[in-house]
Amino acid sequence: MSRKVVVLGVGPGLGMSIAHRFGREGYDVALVSRGAARHEGYLAELAGAGVKAEAFAVDVRDRTRLLSTLDSIGPVDVVYHGPGATDLSEAPEEITATTSADARAALDWLYPAVDVVQHVLPGVVERGGGLLFAGGLSAVRPMPMLGALALSGAALRNYAVTLHAALAEKGVYAGTLTIGGLVERGDIHRAVRADPGRFGEVRTLDPDAIADVAWQMFVRRDRAEEVFSVF
Repeated sequence: MSRKVVVLGVGPGLGMSIAHRFGREGYDVALVSRGAARHEGYLAELAGAGVKAEAFAVDVRDRTRLLSTLDSIGPVDVVYHGPGATDLSEAPEEITATTSADARAALDWLYPAVDVVQHVLPGVVERGGGLLFAGGLSAVRPMPMLGALALSGAALRNYAVTLHAALAEKGVYAGTLTIGGLVERGDIHRAVRADPGRFGEVRTLDPDAIADVAWQMFVRRDRAEEVFSVF
């Protein structure tokens, strides 16, 4: 029986590194992102590495299309959830100015994770697979400038580590990658590098190294979280 990993919110940085890492271990890959413009390149890159892959264009906040897409993909062993906002054109209001409307909008990035887990969990339990999430450092360290994004990040982290506790006895792994810093090759990293006058010098994280840790977390199942920080 073939094994499959779904990479939700795939981009050229960590998402593709996760796809390559699991692909090297014999997993077929299903890529999901908001747009299809880069899918051809992603699929060619994975094919060149000997990885069987397919790609789907869907915004994870579109619940109906998201769940129908998962049905199209079929039974999966592992889900990696990494979607998030990448628009740097407008900074969020800092935490003292955060409104309830800001909080609700930020939590729109949490609900798809819950929908995905509920949809795939029976099959993942049957296969003894896993659920991996990626979130930001503001989930564990106060970063007032991120405002409502810190609230949604903390909620996603808590969801992941609580799933870890709930699913361990069922033979399913759940864990989270808490990331503090720019991930190389990712969209935000590219935007920052394109405007050094605005952002200055920044330290970065290697997505391949993070993906290696994610694989070890899934295999060893000995911890619910790994923190990666340049701060």
